Amino acid sequence: MWAWWRRAAAAVTAVMLTGCGSTAAVPVSSPPPASEAFAFQPLWPFAAQHEADDWLNDGAPAGHSPWHADAKATALFFTQNYLGFAEIDQATTVDEQAREAWIGVGYSIPEVNSATAATIHLARFGPRPEAPWEVVGTRDAVLTLDAPPYGSTVGPVIDAGGTITGVDESLHLQVRQLTQPEVLGEDCCLPAGGQARPWSARVTMTTPPQPGALTLVVSTGGHVANVERFAVTGLRAQ
Repeated sequence: MWAWWRRAAAAVTAVMLTGCGSTAAVPVSSPPPASEAFAFQPLWPFAAQHEADDWLNDGAPAGHSPWHADAKATALFFTQNYLGFAEIDQATTVDEQAREAWIGVGYSIPEVNSATAATIHLARFGPRPEAPWEVVGTRDAVLTLDAPPYGSTVGPVIDAGGTITGVDESLHLQVRQLTQPEVLGEDCCLPAGGQARPWSARVTMTTPPQPGALTLVVSTGGHVANVERFAVTGLRAQ
């Protein structure tokens, strides 16, 4: 799995070097002291703190997967390789701070330059200043994912909801888990649209999840790109 991500690194890095540089689905908080647990729901690329520590202590000094130290690369890898949104291939906005980062990811539109599909929220996974970046959710506005609450524990049936601004939208929901290769459950395609109009959908996980973090993603598109907006939240399976 790690080798696959490394093969993609060169292409994504090249995009970032030529590229430039939504209210929150996850809470904004101060960085935790070293004695406290990670403040967010870790989604990708590390499933647990010890994995991030292993890379920091062994992988980074050996030159393995240097993109873990780059918030833009991590956001793009998450979008393309984990969520499977291959058309979203550039960083459109960057707000990087010491402990957290918000990276806009998007796609090209002729005569418009680029459009932002989502703003990925990342946090340093560990107390050290050089700890690797971890995706923890998205900051949402046009398409929001408000239910279930961030970090909540869910069963095999998830009642999801939020708001959408748009015309003739079609919402597609998926449940993913870092420890499993296949999509655990999905629901498509929910008609939606209007100005900040509520939407709701039910997703049933046909593949049983393993205990731990779940990624719930909702996306819409079809006008100028397959995926034009998406939002992500972090949940937990028992």
